[in-house]
Amino acid sequence: MSRRLTSFQLRNVPLLSRVGADRADALRTDIDAAIAGWSDALLLRVDSRNQVLIADGRVVLGKATALGDKPSEHAVFLGRVPDGRHVWAVRSALVAPEDRTVETQVLDLRRAGHIFDDVSAQLVATATALLNWHDSARFSANDGSPTKPSKGGWARVNPVNGHEEFPRIDPAVICLVHDGYDRAVLARQTLWPERLFSLLAGFVEAGESFEACVQREIAEEIGLTVRDVTYLGSQPWPFPRSLMVGFHAIGDPDQEFAFHDGEIAEAGWFTRAEIREALDHGDWNSDSSSRLLLPGSISIAREIIESWAALD
Repeated sequence: MSRRLTSFQLRNVPLLSRVGADRADALRTDIDAAIAGWSDALLLRVDSRNQVLIADGRVVLGKATALGDKPSEHAVFLGRVPDGRHVWAVRSALVAPEDRTVETQVLDLRRAGHIFDDVSAQLVATATALLNWHDSARFSANDGSPTKPSKGGWARVNPVNGHEEFPRIDPAVICLVHDGYDRAVLARQTLWPERLFSLLAGFVEAGESFEACVQREIAEEIGLTVRDVTYLGSQPWPFPRSLMVGFHAIGDPDQEFAFHDGEIAEAGWFTRAEIREALDHGDWNSDSSSRLLLPGSISIAREIIESWAALD
């Protein structure tokens, strides 16, 4: 009999949870001080498809003054990089760096998160989330009045009544269900191609705790009753504005699957050896003929699976 395992931890910080810059939140309320750094500030351009320019594993940051002598109304303040310079972001067409010898790529977080350094990962994740929120928050949820950005892009104000709205985040849980030994559940959504499997996930409902959401979502999606729901870590997922909150929980392999809500096409219990083999074949973008293709490194799902699979 294998050694019983009831708990484990993530081996690494999820890629999009890395911290490399100072968010400098005090400057959001002292906007004059934030603007005072504009003359030597850096600018991150994010296009309409949430793509950015990348060079040598870093996001390309241009000169903020290229926009003018002060931030535009729709620029968002991201904080300070380690050398102290301020960084702002705008929704804009991408502009090649002044140094034409620098080779650049156009990529988004999904395709570039694994090659980013910590500073780039934080800046692009934050900019993507903020700009996505502004795109969909131009009118007040209270009375439909047009709203205006404030606090360096970290709020929007209704000019009619002064009501402030702040960036919306949709929390979602993601959970690895295992048997306490060497088997874990992987599932494939109905919209995914054959062989693409991942963990079970779902959005938190009003009035619901994270732990209760884990139990409800797993029961709805595959019919299992789980226990010992344990927190592992979290990761921003700005597609468009989610926060993924990771857990593991124990389930019973003798309980039959039941696909109640139609989101899951198939699910199965896989051994640690099978999952290790699938991890060795790469991820969803691999051309491997492996029975399983698992999420890429940008997802907290990958980190959870790898951390569990690495256990003795």
